[in-house]
Amino acid sequence: MKLHILTFGIAQDIMDGKVHDKEYTVRTISDLKDKLCGDYPDFKKLRSLSFAVNESYQSDEYALKENDTIAIIPPVAGG
Repeated sequence: MKLHILTFGIAQDIMDGKVHDKEYTVRTISDLKDKLCGDYPDFKKLRSLSFAVNESYQSDEYALKENDTIAIIPPVAGG
């Protein structure tokens, strides 16, 4: 399935860019996380990642659809 992926913070550095159009065989966000960790092992070093699909935060069980826009939001530290 074709997915439009937007990255922020360290996720942008890991994937070497902000916007990515990817073709993945995945069904859920959990599947996508596994695929991304395989393709980009530095994702495994992060404590957590949040995923928003079409501008709404979603759980790992969320079923992805063709042409969804997925934002990968890494942990944020403030001070």
